Amino acid sequence: MQLVGKRVVVTGGAGFLGSYVVEKLRGRGCREVVVPRSSDFDLRDRDAIIRLYAEARPHVIIHLAAVVGGIGANRANPGRFFYDNAIQGIQLMEYARQRDVEKFVAVGTICAYPKFAPVPFKEDDLWNGYPEETNAPYGLAKKMLLVQAQAYREQYGFNAIYLLPVNLYGPRDNFDLETSHVIPALIRKFAEAKEGGRREVVLWGDGSPTREFLYVEDAAEGILLATERYDGGQPVNLGTGEETAIWDLAGVVAAEIGFNGDIIWDASKPNGQPRRCLDVSRAKELFGFQAAHSLREGLAKTIVWYMEHRHEL
Repeated sequence: MQLVGKRVVVTGGAGFLGSYVVEKLRGRGCREVVVPRSSDFDLRDRDAIIRLYAEARPHVIIHLAAVVGGIGANRANPGRFFYDNAIQGIQLMEYARQRDVEKFVAVGTICAYPKFAPVPFKEDDLWNGYPEETNAPYGLAKKMLLVQAQAYREQYGFNAIYLLPVNLYGPRDNFDLETSHVIPALIRKFAEAKEGGRREVVLWGDGSPTREFLYVEDAAEGILLATERYDGGQPVNLGTGEETAIWDLAGVVAAEIGFNGDIIWDASKPNGQPRRCLDVSRAKELFGFQAAHSLREGLAKTIVWYMEHRHEL
């Protein structure tokens, strides 16, 4: 698919990942990019979705909008995270089908994988167990879009694809400690401890879980490569294939910021899923995606951005 000349709706296009997707669309010469704002289009509301499609007349939908957060936010809002994410995606895809939209790109979540999936996670293992409990409602709501995409492809010939990005990070991330993910939370905690002259930082869990992290600009590129080059029914991972323990990550972030104090692990707090690392071979094979940034390169850029903008956040 050539995106030049296409009208593209990017839900969540004003958010963290979405802002990079919109920039890259425009960089590819796509001049008609529509970013629906929640104040104008509540994507939980069927009538708002119908009105969006009538006004935007899109050829392509890239569905990034999500109600999301870290372990604490997921534990506090399981019902909201399930309902809001499920109803948005299901209705968006249904009315895209009814309006003969050419392509629907559903962006899922690594939280859809089973808690004890073999590492590295292969797309074929998605249904071999229940997700990690603290984020299962969110992960399952997003995984329903894969079921819907495959069912609509089979019955209606509707071109919907499903992507599974790993944990994202980068400039413009959410640094609110109540709702942020691990990298922005670590950056803020260590920066504030250094600035305040504190000698220790307390972190959740015991540090043993592993995660994989994808720089946000790389994620945006992967999504657009899939939009342009992939028209299949198989789910596809987007990541780096590199596994990092949280205690190692904390040490790297602390060193980058220049925090020399002690790191205290609060083991009374949950660890989340024990391990996360993706098999990323399918994305490379099907549409030529390979992450460009190493974790250290991406962290350095993210920390520089945060230090320059922290007083505005």
